[in-house]
Amino acid sequence: MTLQNFFTRHPRAAIAFSGGVDSAYLLYAARFCGADVKAYYVKSEFQPGFEYDDAMRLASELEADVTVLPLNILSVPCVRENPSNRCYYCKRTIFGAITEAAKADGFTVLLDGTNASDDAADRPGMRVLKELSVLSPLRECGLTKERIRRLSKDAGLFTWNKPAYACLATRIPAGEEITAEKLSATENAENYLFSLGFTNFRVRSREGHARLQFPESQLELVLEKRPLILTKLKEYYKTVSLDLEVRE
Repeated sequence: MTLQNFFTRHPRAAIAFSGGVDSAYLLYAARFCGADVKAYYVKSEFQPGFEYDDAMRLASELEADVTVLPLNILSVPCVRENPSNRCYYCKRTIFGAITEAAKADGFTVLLDGTNASDDAADRPGMRVLKELSVLSPLRECGLTKERIRRLSKDAGLFTWNKPAYACLATRIPAGEEITAEKLSATENAENYLFSLGFTNFRVRSREGHARLQFPESQLELVLEKRPLILTKLKEYYKTVSLDLEVRE
């Protein structure tokens, strides 16, 4: 099945929109195929500011209709308390909010950007998609992440080479309570490292201590920037250490 076939069958739909590679291409494809779609962006404490900026920029460039839904995700106990299955409760809350808003706008079909490369067995949120009858056109059409990036580049979308970026909550280990202060520290620290030229890294935290993960190719730059990194990140953390078990 092609996306054109999909949108012929589903000519009117709501799209859960994050501004990442997949949902960006899905929104583009829906409009290209002539579907009547509306994007819904959930703005919570778990998304850094640049994700929101990217989403709004992409929607503007596509001249797409988008609704921003503010959500206090930390008000949900089973998310804030950070159990091992936090992602399920978080996804359930987010997609529940989108479903409610979409229905109020007259949309009965909700789509998301899950692709054919995503491992259903490794994503707790997949269960939510099934429970709420969310459709995943990219996955149904067999589009892998690599293919979506190529198609996005061909379409002129600036998101085509955007690095994967898991939500800020993933930096805090399961079992440790998530707070707005911890999320803010993560966002500030990672924004600073971005400004130094680092990419595809993570600032993990545990009880106020930071553990930095970088690709091996950037370790030389880490040593070069070490004094700057320590000075800045110790504004947010008690200690700052380097995790040598890095992956490209």
